[in-house]
Amino acid sequence: MVAAGPRFAQLLVVGVGLIGTSFALALKAAGACARVSGLGRSRANLEVARAAGALDAIADGAEAAREADLVLVATPVGQLPSVLAALAPHLGPQVLVMDAGSTKRDAVAAARSVLGQNAARFVPAHPIAGGEKSGAAAASAALFRERRVVLTPLAENPPEAIARAEAAWQACGAQVLRMTAEAHDEVLAAVSHLPHVLAYALVADIAARPNAAGLFAFAAGGFRDFTRIASSHPGLWRDICLANHDRIGVELERFGAELARVTALVQARDGEALEQLFARARAAREKWLAGDFEP
Repeated sequence: MVAAGPRFAQLLVVGVGLIGTSFALALKAAGACARVSGLGRSRANLEVARAAGALDAIADGAEAAREADLVLVATPVGQLPSVLAALAPHLGPQVLVMDAGSTKRDAVAAARSVLGQNAARFVPAHPIAGGEKSGAAAASAALFRERRVVLTPLAENPPEAIARAEAAWQACGAQVLRMTAEAHDEVLAAVSHLPHVLAYALVADIAARPNAAGLFAFAAGGFRDFTRIASSHPGLWRDICLANHDRIGVELERFGAELARVTALVQARDGEALEQLFARARAAREKWLAGDFEP
């Protein structure tokens, strides 16, 4: 049940892309936010968000944070330190600030470095939702429904701030979990960051070959499905790789060792071992799809 009145009077979204615009739409649809303003680099994208009903106003600058009781920073993770620095002088005493980035150790470090004692107002968040399309035009009020959102609270966050962060995402229809920033970055390196790097690498390899046009001409559903996420925003994923380089490096080495084992099986024409590996992988994927790997 949604409360009789909005939980948040004024939301400021910094970075009005897929995540930020969807967050605004979802809170509005739930009646959990009275007014939304947006701040971003592209006026055209901001106008798209306003036309979609996500924004009531387009902010002129970071000063808009003075009127907000909730700020969501939904920029690429590499921009978070500079965004927090711009917002810091304008944050009121009751404001809750969240990010929505895919890496969390860097978010915690940025908040403590830039906000100092006021880092207690910052609750790191990561909605595990989205897609390869970016921008306000791709946004949906239903994006977070039945999806996980991970909070990685700081030790200095008061319980009330964490509760407000949870309530905001729950109003969007999300299932909210808590993890440490360290655990989050380790897990996401394996199941999100590594697959994106592999998809980009495969497409880049095919595109760089002299017969690339001929190869792409024969690429069909399997190639399209495997490489779908290589259509994601390059700058966003550059920042993620830089922020989580150590964890992603571990996963790349681990995958490289597994790929070497598969290469040896193929070269040895060991059909039995290959079929067993493929069968184990298929069974694991089917179990995951059925929800049997729930924590």
